[in-house]
Amino acid sequence: MQQASSHQHHYQHSAKPPVSRSSSWIRRSPPPSPPHKKLWGGGGGGGGGRSRYVCRIVPLLVLTVYSIFTVVRIPSSSLVVSTADSERVERREDVEAFKTHLPSNQNNLEAREETRSPASLPCSALINGEAGGGQAAAESALCCDRSHYRSDVCYLRGDVRTDPSTSSVLLYNAPRGSAPEKVRPYTRKFEGSIMSTIDEVTIVPVVDAGSGSNGTTAGDTGKDSLRRRCDVRHPPGVPAVVFSTGGYTGNVYHEFSDGLIPLFITAQRFAGEVVFVVLEYHYWWLGRYGAVLERLTNYKVVDFRYDRRVHCFSEMIVGLRIHGELVVDPKLMPNGKGIQDFQALLHQGYSRTPSATAAAAAAQPPVPLALAAPPSRPCLRPDDHAKVAKPKLVIFIRKQNRVLLNLPHIVTACRRAGFAPHVMNLRRQTPLTAIHAALSSADAMVAVHGAAVTHFLFMRPGSVLLQIVPVGLDWAADAFYGKPAQQLGLGYLEYKVAPEESSLAAEYGVNSTVVRDPSVISSRGWWEMKKVYMDRQNVTVNIKRFGELLRSARLHLKNATACGKAASAAATTTAAR
Repeated sequence: MQQASSHQHHYQHSAKPPVSRSSSWIRRSPPPSPPHKKLWGGGGGGGGGRSRYVCRIVPLLVLTVYSIFTVVRIPSSSLVVSTADSERVERREDVEAFKTHLPSNQNNLEAREETRSPASLPCSALINGEAGGGQAAAESALCCDRSHYRSDVCYLRGDVRTDPSTSSVLLYNAPRGSAPEKVRPYTRKFEGSIMSTIDEVTIVPVVDAGSGSNGTTAGDTGKDSLRRRCDVRHPPGVPAVVFSTGGYTGNVYHEFSDGLIPLFITAQRFAGEVVFVVLEYHYWWLGRYGAVLERLTNYKVVDFRYDRRVHCFSEMIVGLRIHGELVVDPKLMPNGKGIQDFQALLHQGYSRTPSATAAAAAAQPPVPLALAAPPSRPCLRPDDHAKVAKPKLVIFIRKQNRVLLNLPHIVTACRRAGFAPHVMNLRRQTPLTAIHAALSSADAMVAVHGAAVTHFLFMRPGSVLLQIVPVGLDWAADAFYGKPAQQLGLGYLEYKVAPEESSLAAEYGVNSTVVRDPSVISSRGWWEMKKVYMDRQNVTVNIKRFGELLRSARLHLKNATACGKAASAAATTTAAR
């Protein structure tokens, strides 16, 4: 009874003002009627049942009519989404970032081509010349590739002007959103102590600078907003490559590994139509490597620090690409060039006589020639051995450290092995043409681990490099010279100095940690390792063990010659018969 009375109380106090029947069903469904009440005013028997059916059917009819009316009012066009509308919906979030300059009536294909702008291309593609031409090539661009642990490289395209007074490069009408970049264009990025000595180049983008008279502009960049007047305007399509000859320049290994080979990697694709802009320029460097540089550029080298003129370019690369130690990886080159192509360039540059070089330079600007492989080793007939000298072997010696203490015995061992030894004491002023002449005609080279081993780049494929490796320098000898020599096509042999053959044994004791476990010293860092194993060590070669390597070298030379291969093939044919 309490429950029934509570229902009655609820119905009495929840009554609301009357509303139209067509909308009351939207607010709520009518509450179920108590079994003892009649909603429609009376009637019993069959009449009461019909009233209940009418009460249920009427709201359903009203709902059906309202639904039909709502559907009829919706435009048919809104029920169909066109392909163009779908694409607009998908791209709606990207409209602000995209900032396309295409007219709104352009079709979707053209909008997709817009994404192939320089901003959407990887910076490495622009640096390597893999971006192609077309509209993208006409747009200004500024990007930096800092992904390599050895070097940072930046790329600029547009109105590029140098400003030596502030050690900066200006890019006018730069892409919106461009930020200033700072680069030290040297290939030892991982070595902070040496990179801190390299001059830094600041790349300054100037956006939307309005042109004024005489090529100047006025903008909101302060007193430097006026566009620098071009003192030297380089031809369109002739880019600049900016790099430093500071750092370890002065050490022949680093001059090749950190400088010349990366320069070849970066600039070779321009076929001479490129200008070199050099930081920390040394006149002796140009004199020493001019024969290489003139194979890579048709233009004079620009001294960035002391040439106060404003040089204007349409394109610029700041920094150099590098693949590794004395290596050119064909897989990373856009035209598939390798270390053999760099060696061919060296051969072309240093095989000419100085007088011929000077005469050619005076007659016309140097033009890069097609690369050609250096001559392979000559093949001797059996009756030629009596008339031709023995295989030539060049021995490089050192005077300050890593000295060969028993050099006379080494020379004698070379003669006994059938070689004609030639001893060379290299000095800084030794012309590279003389070194090239000695090694390009040599069959073998012997040297203690050090910068002079770099000259194996002058040797012909099939020749032999025999490196004497002092205690503690095994890894460096193989990584810096052994692997690169083999990639060049040379036979490579190592003579590893035994603990008792090192002068460190007398200084520290043959069983000392310094001699027996060099990793302890090496773990303290490069400079500690260098101080002990490179600067304070000399060697005494075991002649018997060294002689065995010399015989291996002779065997390699015999098998490497064309006649040796022909003799082997003839012997195989005779045996088959």
